[in-house]
Amino acid sequence: MWRYQSSLGLSDNAPIITLGEGGTPFLAGNFNGVSLYYKLEGQNPTGSYKDRGSAVLISFLASHGITEVVEDSSGNAGASLAAYCARAGISSRVFIPESASGPKRWQIEQFGARVERIPGPRANAAAAVLEVAHAGSIYASHAYMPFGLTGIATIAYEIFEDLGRIPGTLIAPVGHGGLLYGILLGFESLLAAGLANKLPHFIGVQAEACSPAVEAYRRNMVDIPEIQPATTLAEGASVVIPLRAGQILKRMYAGAGNMISVSEQYLREAYLRIARQGIFCEPTACLSLAPLLDDKIEVVEPVVAILTGFGLKTNSIPL
Repeated sequence: MWRYQSSLGLSDNAPIITLGEGGTPFLAGNFNGVSLYYKLEGQNPTGSYKDRGSAVLISFLASHGITEVVEDSSGNAGASLAAYCARAGISSRVFIPESASGPKRWQIEQFGARVERIPGPRANAAAAVLEVAHAGSIYASHAYMPFGLTGIATIAYEIFEDLGRIPGTLIAPVGHGGLLYGILLGFESLLAAGLANKLPHFIGVQAEACSPAVEAYRRNMVDIPEIQPATTLAEGASVVIPLRAGQILKRMYAGAGNMISVSEQYLREAYLRIARQGIFCEPTACLSLAPLLDDKIEVVEPVVAILTGFGLKTNSIPL
């Protein structure tokens, strides 16, 4: 990833805090009759795309002499932050919902972070971390801080290099929206640099059980409506107030793409089908594949699906 260092927004004297993130596999495949490419972000060091953002964010914080941070997460961002903090010698305290998958919680703990398990929904962990942030702790938020977006944008650069052109369609999960927004920014940078003459058609996907950005899209709104989330296999994207959704929605309304939601049935089926191809993803990653189970969906080839996290990140899924 650091071959794109000049685009990451760090100062020249910033230390490079790295675990070897980026350069993830780009595999041709076929899913439900659709020819496509899988971008396997679960092959990053801690098992998710979050490592790209964490590497840039922790490098920035280290360059400013920060020695202790707090964060909230459903699991993957917390594990990633804890790993990069450990690499940088920064103490970390991570607030997670009590329901967070055991493997993710265990990962955070093994990296040496102090874990705060908060009862109730994901939003309660966010509220709890804001209390300590307002009291003076450094809030190294993957959602609020902009530095990680330049790391996520490198996904777009790698796809462009691997494919040799701009994809026709790019499909990605949406939780807070940082993944899709970062990739959007990456392709927009390629366009602005004159390396590309168009953008992909972007499809942002949420689970029907928790789909505030999709609901806003359906209502032609930028502000996110209040929803009552239900339990979903896609725990990593179960976010009631997605912080980057507004920037994404403005682009969707301008013609960049569309937002859709998928059922738990489709999500489970996508999880099983991709595993039968030898690719083990956590269910949240399968938000990128579940729409392709609907034969009515229209995509422009070449199609790229972002598979965000490795399968061992979650507890076993009842079949």
